Amino acid sequence: MTETPNNGKVALVTGANKGIGRAIAEGLAARGMTVLLAARDPDLGGKAAADLRDAGYDVRFVLLDVTDDASVRAAADTVAASPGRLDVLVNNAGISGGVRDLPSEADLDRTRQVFETNLFGVMRVTNALLPLLRRSPAARIVNVSSGTGSLAHMTDPDHYFWNLGAVASYPQSKAALNMLTVQYAKELRDTGVLVNAVAPGACATDFATEHIRAGRTITRTAEQGAAIAIRMATLPDGGPTGGFFDDDGPVPW
Repeated sequence: MTETPNNGKVALVTGANKGIGRAIAEGLAARGMTVLLAARDPDLGGKAAADLRDAGYDVRFVLLDVTDDASVRAAADTVAASPGRLDVLVNNAGISGGVRDLPSEADLDRTRQVFETNLFGVMRVTNALLPLLRRSPAARIVNVSSGTGSLAHMTDPDHYFWNLGAVASYPQSKAALNMLTVQYAKELRDTGVLVNAVAPGACATDFATEHIRAGRTITRTAEQGAAIAIRMATLPDGGPTGGFFDDDGPVPW
């Protein structure tokens, strides 16, 4: 069993019952934070939190569906009641919407669902928890984006994204999330709250299953993907805000 001293900080990670989200939750807990592992499935989320507690971490499950106003309000009330503070918010929950929908053949209902989770869900959760974050002496907001949200990479013939097939919604939602990150950073830049987006890279998780089936080999682990989010969640005072980062540093917009 791992015994980790609690440093008093509290982090909430959405979509954290598996994959990169769970790896982020574990990584922050390993650094001494109390971690609120948020997920919409009570069975999967509860089990993930219990497993991490069994490993010696201070991890608690919070029921949270980022697409549901009432669920988000209830989760915010839960956090406000106990532990009563929040220092780190990692907006990790996201959906792909399918990788084979061409823009010209888009199912608009499915496209709306992608934006509801990947963009509006981030706004919904962030706004509900912002009063707590504002009270933290060094709050950090990390939005888990994607390299596919980089217009520069997507339009660069020398980048491998150039050869990716056209899709209807996922990259668009992440590009919008990147701009949302910038706008939150602008609003909060005089408060000490640092807001950044990260690109974890394609990892061998359930989320990437469709890409693997399409013939793409993915060997990067969830822990490797989580590293950049953990780094940005633990930035020192004076760190960057309003940026987009991967393992190698800033990602071009």
